[in-house]
Amino acid sequence: MTQLRIGLLGAARIAPSALVRPAAKVPEAVVTAVAARDPERARRFAAKHGIPTVHAGYQELLDDKDVDAVYNPLPNALHARWTLSALAAGKHVLCEKPFTSNAAEARTVADAANASGLVVMEAFHYRYHPMAARMREIMDSGELGTVRSVETSMCFPLPVFGDIRYSYPLGGGALMDGGCYALHLLRLLGEGTPEVVGAVATRRDPDIDRAMTADLRFPGGASGRITASLWSRRLLDFTARVRGDRGELKVTNYLAPHVFNRLTVTTAAGTRRERVHGGHTYTYQLRAFTEAVLHGGPVLTSAEDAVVTMGLIDDIYRAAGMRPRGDLD
Repeated sequence: MTQLRIGLLGAARIAPSALVRPAAKVPEAVVTAVAARDPERARRFAAKHGIPTVHAGYQELLDDKDVDAVYNPLPNALHARWTLSALAAGKHVLCEKPFTSNAAEARTVADAANASGLVVMEAFHYRYHPMAARMREIMDSGELGTVRSVETSMCFPLPVFGDIRYSYPLGGGALMDGGCYALHLLRLLGEGTPEVVGAVATRRDPDIDRAMTADLRFPGGASGRITASLWSRRLLDFTARVRGDRGELKVTNYLAPHVFNRLTVTTAAGTRRERVHGGHTYTYQLRAFTEAVLHGGPVLTSAEDAVVTMGLIDDIYRAAGMRPRGDLD
């Protein structure tokens, strides 16, 4: 295989920026097919973006022998079902975050991925940008000393309450949407897997959080806090802060560092500000996915990693007095 032929499950709004445009910059990747719940929408999408094949449904796309891998940007509640179907059809999968509705689903998918030998990657695109590596380098350098606290945020305004991100049956909620980013970054910046010690939700309705704050504790004793919102007083916040006994790191715009970013390190030696240069996060992600499939490259956001994140999400919902997403009966 010299080129990875990718099929798109659903003509989602995120697909052009997350897959179609990056594929134009990654020579070893090509988008060859699309399927959508509405076939006419799939045809329009294909015509607009130059995708040669349109399938009548998702399973038809998975049965296409000219498709090697799929991108799964379907609603959260459908991630597990169609990732499992893709694996059963022998396809590699790039699945949008959050990986599944809950940890039990994530475990099922991870087991299937391990048994298949296929590449399954969760689409935390920020993790593949050089900024993520630089953040981890600073943490590993020891210049902050012993870490005392890690705080991460992912807040943006979405006052469109009919959006699927406010739907419990479709796996919605602020924690599921932006909160999974904040939680993933918290894990990247901290040491070891944290445990949830408390959470407070601001609810849109009994089952949907429009904002969530959760407190966690790392094995070494450092505290963690995530803040996420779809609609709150905190409109735009894609930041992080790590406090150690010898210094502090502030992170600005980890989500879209290709637009703008800043790392600010303050120690006894003074304050240092860094900019990390690089292209679009989605291009790095697609390149990493392609390299993993074609050449055995590393997968930084694996199915096993997703099991840990989804377990913490379940625990946060329970700590906030809410039901985790999905059918857990």
